[in-house]
Formats: sequence, structure tokens, C-alpha cells
Amino acid sequence: MRISRQFLPSINLLSAFEAAATTLNFSQAARELDLTQSAVSRQIKALEEQLGVPLFIRDGQRVRLTTAGEGYLHAIREALKKIAGASIAARSNSKGGTLELAVLPTFGARWLAPRLARFFSSNPGVTVNFTTKLKPFDFGIEPLDAAIHFGQPVWADAETVFLMNETVLPVCSPEFLSQHQFDLPSKLLSAPLINLSSRPDAWAHWFETQKVEGHSTGGIVFDQFAAAAQAATHSVGIALLPEFLIERELADGKLVSAFGAPQTSAEAYYLVWPARRNSYPPLVAFKDWVVSETVET
Repeated sequence: MRISRQFLPSINLLSAFEAAATTLNFSQAARELDLTQSAVSRQIKALEEQLGVPLFIRDGQRVRLTTAGEGYLHAIREALKKIAGASIAARSNSKGGTLELAVLPTFGARWLAPRLARFFSSNPGVTVNFTTKLKPFDFGIEPLDAAIHFGQPVWADAETVFLMNETVLPVCSPEFLSQHQFDLPSKLLSAPLINLSSRPDAWAHWFETQKVEGHSTGGIVFDQFAAAAQAATHSVGIALLPEFLIERELADGKLVSAFGAPQTSAEAYYLVWPARRNSYPPLVAFKDWVVSETVET
């Protein structure tokens, strides 16, 4: 939706207002802007006429902000900071750009972060800003260019590319395993099961593939892999976790397989982005790179 030009004053008018509102002195604002005092006064008057509301109370040589002016100053100052920041970023990344990327927290920390140096080495002009997102969101509302998502993509007007499958393994601490000694998959039902809120059907799928009928999906629930892994290492119960996210704990012996071999998850990882960003250079560069990384994994 386009905004009426009535409500989009020029940067010159906004700069004059911000300087005058900060100093509460038109002459001082004029010196900061390298203008005459009368020029600043005319710009302020033009802005008030455009908005249809007084921003200053004039009392002889003194001025002070109206209530509307105080609120407008706060909003305009933040907007001007963002514009200045964007201009600096554009200048410093003249051959690149900025990618706003949503990532799953543990995936970002355990898989993506250790590989990022290779991306930046081959794309020195690109900056990537990361935002943690556990669930799908609206690209029309969130200022994000893409997301790394687990499960079937559910976004409208979006493009996707497959990244990789994962294998999951029921794991627990060595001490927990020595206390239970699971010899059948059905025996896991007698122990506390650690669940992830983002994957409510994971245990049900695992038991089904193990031909265990009448299984329960109850147990302890965490919203992040890191917390679930920590709980398992401290003998709270058994967690069903992706192998590549717990390589460190498996190598250190803090976690061991509770039963059986790794099993492929029912869903997979995807890179998702709004179709309107399809040709955005930082996104194209990141997509090409992350796909090549997953092929080599």
C-alpha cells in the first residue's frame, strides 16, 4: 500500500525539525545544518503546514515542543537513525549487501556458524544478520529475506530449496543407560521421554518405525535442542535428537545411544524465501553457498 505524500515530508524538513527540536533553538539548529535561521524557520513552518499540526510553541525568542512535537521527535529521530545506518551499510557494502536470515537456534550454532567463515571468504561484500525463529512467520510482516526451516514449508508466495535430511538417535547419559539397559525398543516407554515442542510427533514416528504399538507421546517438553540435550546428559531421560547437532556430546561420551541405529527423520531442512526476493544478490550468493555445503556434508 502506497503512503500519501502528505505524510512523507522531505529529509530536509525532517532534519531541520530534528535539529530544532533537539536544541530548542532555531539559530543553533541553523548553525548545525549550515543554514540561516530564517531558512530553518521556514522549513519548520512548511513541515507544520504539511502535517496540519503545530510542532512548536513559540514564545518570543524561545520555543518548546508541543505534545505532538514531542511524540513526532521520538519517531523521527529513530527513523533518521535507520536511514543513516542503511546509507552507511550501502556505502560500506557497495559490492555486496545485507541478508536478513532467520535460523533455528541450535542448527545455527552447531551446523551453520562453524561454516560461515567460508561463506564470508568467498563473499566479502555480504553481511548476514541472524534472527532466531522456531516457527514459521509472515515474510510480509517480518523484515527478513530468508529462513532456514525444518519441516514442510508452509509459506505462501515463497520459494524453497532442499538443504538436507537428518538422522535422529534416541540418546541418554551413560549412567542412565546403565540403570535401564534397554534390550527392546518398547522398553524405552518405561523411561522418561524428552520431547521437543517444535517436533511433537517425533517420538511417535520413531516408535512406529520400530513396530511398537500403543506407544505414548507424553513426557518432558523443551522448546530447544540445546536444553533437551542438556537434560539428557544429566540423566533426566531419553531425548530423540539429530546426530549432527550432538556430535560433540557423542564424541565426548556425554551422550550415548539408548537403543538402535540412527534413523532418518520424516522431514527435512529447507531454505525458504519470499518470491519477490528471488534475485536479491546476497540471497542468491547465500543460497548457492549453503546448498553446496549441504551436498558436501
